[in-house]
Amino acid sequence: MTPRRPVLSALGALLALPLLEGCAQPATPPAPVLTDPRTPPLNLPEPADAALPSLLLIGDSTVRNGRDDGQGLGALGQWGWGHVLARLLDPTRVNVVNRAIGGLSSRTYRSAGHWERTRAFIRPGDRVLIQFGHNDASAVNDNSRARGTLRGIGPEQQTIDNLLTGQRETVYSYGAYLRAYIAEIRAAGATPVLCSPIPRKRFDAEGRTLRGRDRHAGWAQAVAAEQGVAFIDLDLLVAERYDALGPLVVDQLFPRTAPEERVHTNWAGAALNAHQVRDALRRLALLPDAAFLPALPALTAAPAPTNAAEALDPRRPALFLVGDSTVRSNGQNGNWGWGEFLAPLLDGERLQLRNHAMGGRSTRTFLREGRWATVQRQLRPGDTLLIQFGHNDGGRVGDPAAKQRGVLPGLGPQTAQEVLPDGRTETVYSFGVYLRRYVREALAAGAVPVILAPVPHKDRWQQGRDFADFADWGRQVAAEEGALFIDLTLRVTERYRQLGAARVEALFADARTHTNEAGARLNAACVAEALRALPQAWLTPWLPPLTGAPAP
Repeated sequence: MTPRRPVLSALGALLALPLLEGCAQPATPPAPVLTDPRTPPLNLPEPADAALPSLLLIGDSTVRNGRDDGQGLGALGQWGWGHVLARLLDPTRVNVVNRAIGGLSSRTYRSAGHWERTRAFIRPGDRVLIQFGHNDASAVNDNSRARGTLRGIGPEQQTIDNLLTGQRETVYSYGAYLRAYIAEIRAAGATPVLCSPIPRKRFDAEGRTLRGRDRHAGWAQAVAAEQGVAFIDLDLLVAERYDALGPLVVDQLFPRTAPEERVHTNWAGAALNAHQVRDALRRLALLPDAAFLPALPALTAAPAPTNAAEALDPRRPALFLVGDSTVRSNGQNGNWGWGEFLAPLLDGERLQLRNHAMGGRSTRTFLREGRWATVQRQLRPGDTLLIQFGHNDGGRVGDPAAKQRGVLPGLGPQTAQEVLPDGRTETVYSFGVYLRRYVREALAAGAVPVILAPVPHKDRWQQGRDFADFADWGRQVAAEEGALFIDLTLRVTERYRQLGAARVEALFADARTHTNEAGARLNAACVAEALRALPQAWLTPWLPPLTGAPAP
C-alpha cells in the first residue's frame, strides 16, 4: 500500500472536489434525451495513473450520463452515479474509470466491441463494477437498437438475423451475459462486483417505490449468489431511500421533462445513488479505507447554532438560504431581508424554507464562524440552496474597518494573511474560492445550488449597474461548477426603474443598503419570479402563481 498522502493545504482543502462538467444553462426545458452509442462521439476515459489500482465501471446511462449527451443543463440534466462516485474517492489512491455507455445493454456493450476495449485496461487487483438491466428489457431484434436479452439467467439462446446490423447473432439470457463478464474479469486477475439496476421513479398505491425483484434486479442477485461475487443491491438500497424521502422529494431527483423522466436521474439523484455505492464498497471492504475521501473540513471547531433547532420534514424538499443582512435582518432598526418574506410566495405544504442568512457576514465569515457547516449538515438530495453574498465581501483585507470579513477580488488562487482580534492568523482567499466551496459541497450532498448576484444599493441603480464584478464572478463560478445563476441585481434594478426614484426611496430603512418591509417584500417577489424562470421549471411546482407584478 502506498504511503498516506500529505495533509491538504488550506486552499486544497477548500477546493478538493473536482469540477462538475457540462454547465451552460439553456432557457427552455428539453425533451428526454435518448442516449445512443451510434450517434454521439465516444470519448471513454482510461486509467489516469498506471501505478494505481483501478475501479472500472461498465453499464448504461444510469452509470454514465451528463455532458456526454450535450444537454448543457448542469446539475438539472441527466447524470449517472459514476460521475459522482469519482468525486467521493481519492484519485491519488485509485483510478475511477467510468466506461459505461448510455443506451447499451449487457449484450450490446459486448457485441459493439466496447467490452473488448475496456477489458484491455483491467489489471490484477482491479475492481470492476457491472450494472446493466435498464436496456436489457428492450426488443431482442428490431431496426432501431436491437439490444434486448432473453429473460432470466438460464441457458436459453436465440439465433437471429439482426435487423439493425444485418448480421446473424446468437442472443443469450441476461444472466448468461453477466456470467461471461464475471469469468473474464476473474481471468484477468481482477474482482467483479455486480450491481442491480437502480429503480425507476415508479410508486405503488401506497407511495412505495416499485422494486425489480422479479426482473433484472432479482436476476442480478441470483447470478451474484451463484457465482460467489460481491453484490450491491441498488434496487433495494435506493428504493429504501426513496421510500424514506417520499414522492415529493424523489421527484426532485429527476430531470423535469415532457414526457416525464422516470429512469435517468439528475445530479441530485446521481449523488444519492453514488453514496449508496460508496457505502457498499466500504462495507464490503472492496477498497482500502484510504481510498475514500473524507468530507471537507470546516474552518472552525465550533459550528454556530443558526436555525439548528428547526426540525426538517424528511419527506418534503427544502429551500435553504445563505447570505447577509439583505437576506435576513430580523427587523432590526427597521431593516428586513427578502428571505424573511419569501415563505408566503412558496407552497409551504410541499416545500420547507430555512433562512440561515446572517447580517454582517461575507462568504468568508459565514464559513469561518461555522454557519456554513450547520447548513451543510442539513442538506439532502433534492434540496435547493440559494447563495447571495457580496455586500460585505468588498472590504479591504487587513483594514480594521472591514471587520475581518473582506475577501480578495476575483476567482483566482491568490491568498493573503490577516490577524484576527483573538490573535489567530487567517488565510484569506478570493471571492470565487469561497463560492466554489459552497457550490461543490452542496452538489456533494445532492442539493442544487443557485448563486444570486446581490440586491442593489439605493444609490447605484439609476446609472449603470451595481455589483458588476460580483455578478460576473458568480455567473462564472456557476458556469464552471454546475450551479444555476440568477442576476438578482438586474432583476431588482429593472423593478426600481419601473417605480422611479421617489418610490424606491421609500423602500429603504437606511441610507443605501437595507430595505424596510415594503422593499424586502418587493425583492422577495423578484426572487420568486427568478426561481420560476430557472431551467426545467425547477421550483415552479412549489411556487403558487403570482397575481400581478410585485408591488412595494
